[in-house]
Amino acid sequence: MLHLRRTRVASISLSSHLKARTAASGPRPCLRFAASNERRKYSTSSDSYLTRSMVIQLLSNIGSKREVKQYLSYFSSVSSQQFAVIKVGGAIITEHLESLTSALVFLNHVGLFPVVVHGAGPQLNKLLEDAGIKPHFEEGIRVTDSKTLAVARRLFLEENLKLVEKLEEMGVHARPITSGVFGADYLDKEKYKLVGKITNVNKIPIEAAINSGSLPILTSMAETDDGQILNVNADVAAGELARVLQPLKIVYLSENGGLFNADTKEKISTINLDEEYDHIMSQWWCRFGTRLKIKETKQLLDLLPRSSSVAIIHPDDLQKELFTDTGAGTLIRRGNKIATASSISEFEDIERLKNALTKNNQGLEAKETMDKYVQDLESREFKAYFDEPMDALAIVLPATSTESPANLTMFKVTKSGWLSNTADNVFSAVKKDHPKLVWTVPQDDENLTWFFDKADGSIAKKDNILFWYGIEKANEVIERVIQFPTQNGSTLGILDFGTGLHHKVTSRLSTGVFEPQQSRNFSTIPRQLIRRKSQKIKNPISKGYATTTNPNPPFGKKNSSNFQPAKVALIGARGYTGQALVSLLNTHPYMDLCHVSSRELVGQKLKGYEKREITYENLTVEDVCRMERNAEIDCWVMALPNGVCKPFIDAINQGKNSRGSLIIDLSADYRFNNDWTYGLPELVVRSDISKAVRISNPGCYATAAQLGIAPLAPFIGGQPTIFGVSGYSGAGTKPSPKNDVKNLTDNIIPYSLTDHIHEREISTQLGVSVAFIPHVADWFQGIHHTISIPLSKTMSSRDIRQLYQERYAGERLVRIIGESPSVKAISGKHWIEIGGFGVHSSGKRVIVCATIDNLLKGAATQCLQNMNLALGFAEYQGIPLE
Repeated sequence: MLHLRRTRVASISLSSHLKARTAASGPRPCLRFAASNERRKYSTSSDSYLTRSMVIQLLSNIGSKREVKQYLSYFSSVSSQQFAVIKVGGAIITEHLESLTSALVFLNHVGLFPVVVHGAGPQLNKLLEDAGIKPHFEEGIRVTDSKTLAVARRLFLEENLKLVEKLEEMGVHARPITSGVFGADYLDKEKYKLVGKITNVNKIPIEAAINSGSLPILTSMAETDDGQILNVNADVAAGELARVLQPLKIVYLSENGGLFNADTKEKISTINLDEEYDHIMSQWWCRFGTRLKIKETKQLLDLLPRSSSVAIIHPDDLQKELFTDTGAGTLIRRGNKIATASSISEFEDIERLKNALTKNNQGLEAKETMDKYVQDLESREFKAYFDEPMDALAIVLPATSTESPANLTMFKVTKSGWLSNTADNVFSAVKKDHPKLVWTVPQDDENLTWFFDKADGSIAKKDNILFWYGIEKANEVIERVIQFPTQNGSTLGILDFGTGLHHKVTSRLSTGVFEPQQSRNFSTIPRQLIRRKSQKIKNPISKGYATTTNPNPPFGKKNSSNFQPAKVALIGARGYTGQALVSLLNTHPYMDLCHVSSRELVGQKLKGYEKREITYENLTVEDVCRMERNAEIDCWVMALPNGVCKPFIDAINQGKNSRGSLIIDLSADYRFNNDWTYGLPELVVRSDISKAVRISNPGCYATAAQLGIAPLAPFIGGQPTIFGVSGYSGAGTKPSPKNDVKNLTDNIIPYSLTDHIHEREISTQLGVSVAFIPHVADWFQGIHHTISIPLSKTMSSRDIRQLYQERYAGERLVRIIGESPSVKAISGKHWIEIGGFGVHSSGKRVIVCATIDNLLKGAATQCLQNMNLALGFAEYQGIPLE
């Protein structure tokens, strides 16, 4: 199972403390290490000792003292270069240099020496573009010619020195290492040119830097045997470095702060590869960059000791990830598979079980108590959960009914079990089987914070704390646990039984005096109840639009799981919408437009796209089928008139490859097909769009009308009427009276007075019958809707405006204004504006006005928004928001 970690409650900034300390005391004395690769021994002056103590004290603000000391001891138990390899992306250096250097200073002040390797991809892209060199990628690998390499070498040196100088400025010695570490051969000289495949790693420069008291800062450049410099991906370089150094931690610093489950949009806390890899890789959301990262991580960790793990985190959270049990980003480790047993006979070695139960409790009395415990288990129904070396062992007595909780009667974890997070893995297995659980822990347990993190609520009584999850009412917890049935005259109700504690807890539970007190130190309110108080009420009408704060908030950067360019084919590129989409794709960092098809423009050069030179083609259905079969395209965009694209859709379906591609249709052909997902992200569940492979893009009129009506759906008292006026670009490029400028001058033309296809679309999607009358006017682009909505209850203009503001809270492409919006103001903008909110004197009818650019949010921008969601990019990537 995936473990979704709590959001970081608070961050701690250490740079000001450390800078002040450095300024007051002069340069920080270096920690000196022997040249041996064995466990390091170091001495410090009194000043560096005080600095180290101060930092350890600060660490205690983000974790318990037990956690800090435990992890610090763990990280100090290996040679210096075996602590951690930290890969730093170029964007981190540009955007988060202060956070990065503060974190590295922090680690150095407690005597740790991470090996840092960095890239500079985003900076390189910009420099190349400024120099007139177009970045070229093949299969996600940068094709590096001599000009590109020359720019890259200069840039890597500058970025390396920027990081080194910042560390030195903060009182930490750092050594730039820009060559001499990575040996390489050409990856594929003909295909990728000057790109290297690392063949060997030289540790000597790294060890020399650490032995001199300096942090080693490496670039990801490699060299051939004859001295040719080759470009290497920084992730690859970090992995190869880890294979040689075999560190406890391999850390990838990321702006996203971890990997995300694209279904729930929650950060994935932990992945135990031995237990979960096959399951995760089978999930629909595990794709693109997320899938590649998990696969590459498994390949790396399979070659490293089980003690090694990979962390993907934001630089702000580095300390919390390294020094607390709960962490902050995504932790990936091999772990151990969790076994279960439901009877004593299922344990292969009873003595091994007894040894696990008596860890930390020695002596004859402990052995006798343990023997009695095992004897009691022989006559009880229970389920045990444990890893192969029994570093973590849980024993659960099952619930006596569907309403009652199970009882976690034993939870024994070794030091290794805590440090390797095996405890989390075992507890997750327990939670999977038991939706309701209670357990008791001594108040002086050094792992108390871990148990609080696992619980929904708790009650303290004298020497112990009662924890639970899955139970909604505190009094129900008390009642259930006090009356928890005993068998054979004894109760198994503790997690760590020294004999005296065993007796006290047993007698207390059996006499039923575990009631809460006013003086208790811990909350008894389940976190689940707190969450429920803020849950949104859905509208009972059709689509379930909410009437309170946005129930379908934007995914934003949380959707970003794919960092490989997506190959796009645009069929029907001649029209205005196709041209607008080309312009958006041109500035999108991950969209790679490869083919444009237009029968009328075949052979001409595509204008407005600068990433590569593209010539219009006239793709046939046979071409499309072949391209799909060969997996040449990731996303097909159909920008064709209504009733035209079906042969192309059929061809794609016929040529379907194992990977499958995304199709987005801009016509109305599939808007009423239940096999397709309707792509209006603000009103349709975003996770449905992110899973989809067939998306029908909504119509321009329909988008504005639905967004203009949806918040009031529960209060509609009759049929809404929509008076819509569009610029003549909405009539397409084919000449007609509706796009004849002379005919439209000083004129407005109504058309399709009844049964317009958008009337059906709006009514179907909203679940409310509407009347829609479209018109075309003499401006080029932009739509204005005046919508009259009968109300089922009396409402004020202020109430209605607040309703819209709350419903669209956080939406970057919906803007609520007070006055009526204008077409002139919306033309060329990528969002919709909604305003007016004029209420009739009766209070039972409101006029809502909405404006939208029919070519952008009404078509191309919405298409790109859907592409981003379905292809795993940030939702608003490539969309101008100002």
